[in-house]
Amino acid sequence: MPSSQTPSAEAPLPSERRARLIARVRETGSARVSDLSRVLGVTPVTVRRDLALLVADGTLEKVHGGARIPARSAGLGAYTGASTGIAQPDPASAGRVDQLTIGMVVPSIEYYWPEVIRGARDAARGEVRLILRGASYEVDQVRRQVAALVGEDGGPGVDGLLVAPPVDGPEAAELGEWLAGLSVPVVLMERRLATGPYREPLESVATDHALGSGVATRHMAERGHRRVGLVTSRTSPTSAAVRRGFLAVADELGLDVVVDLETVPMFDADWADEAASVLDRCAETGATALIVHSDREAISLVEQAQERGVRVPADLAVIAYDDEVAGLADPPLTAVRPPKAAIGAGALELLLRRLAARADAMASPGSDGGDAVTGADRPVHRIELSPRLIVRASSAPRG
Repeated sequence: MPSSQTPSAEAPLPSERRARLIARVRETGSARVSDLSRVLGVTPVTVRRDLALLVADGTLEKVHGGARIPARSAGLGAYTGASTGIAQPDPASAGRVDQLTIGMVVPSIEYYWPEVIRGARDAARGEVRLILRGASYEVDQVRRQVAALVGEDGGPGVDGLLVAPPVDGPEAAELGEWLAGLSVPVVLMERRLATGPYREPLESVATDHALGSGVATRHMAERGHRRVGLVTSRTSPTSAAVRRGFLAVADELGLDVVVDLETVPMFDADWADEAASVLDRCAETGATALIVHSDREAISLVEQAQERGVRVPADLAVIAYDDEVAGLADPPLTAVRPPKAAIGAGALELLLRRLAARADAMASPGSDGGDAVTGADRPVHRIELSPRLIVRASSAPRG
């Protein structure tokens, strides 16, 4: 917010002030605008203008809320094709009382999401404090965890949120409206939601799962398979996109989709019966290749197929979706690998940019704080990352 502090009557000349500013940053390793404003005796707006000039000529490097002596930046170029510019802070800055605090709410901390969490953690380094909460795929659980983080129940009062909420059904829509109305910015991970009367999207970083299953389908066709199938989990938010991509490419290539089934997750008591039904269906239709979401179900299906005398991949090729543990199967499973670490890192970067835009808007002359959450005129970003197909032994060429 604009400071009520007025410049000293003996304020230094701009050149002297900037020299003192540089000296302060060199002394502390990095410094925030509020600290520099206090030390120099000028308004935050003046400090920001000086920083902009010093960053432009390469003297300093901008970080969220302040500046530091130029250091090598880390990015997501391997996944997005461009550097993100997340500055790596000095280790001594870890644990600062003025560092940002970001809440992170994920459905699970045991499968898929640990890699996403690691990506956000590695991108944060010591510059940002992450508070992790595991919820579930239930709307009430997600809402309770988010409410605790934003301070409704005496929680830490985070500066922003990374959330993977449910997205299907009226309760999920209500949750999306609630998230959009929070006093802190929110970025969704591996989810997309639109809110309000005009269905405006929330910011998000997600994998193009339809592309991933489409690539897997093309791989099956290239290996000579014409009678193909798909097995997805009826409880997974990813299944709809996986199915959409599979059916689109199968139709484009003229493949015969002879199996298209949803099953319970492997940890469900009915899994064994449903897995047997999948294999029965494959035998009845002559399916020679399956895409299975996710790894656990794919590995279990392979084991049950082998017990029936069905050879993988000679009789039935199998491609898993997620690539958490697919490479440890026997045979190792070809799998689609979402860029999970890049999802976490990209979501954090997007949130930090939103927070920076919000801070700039609040510090601008004449600002009334009305753009505090939206970040002035910064557009809503919806980032989509591409998964990779990791080819292993379970999808050898037919025949």
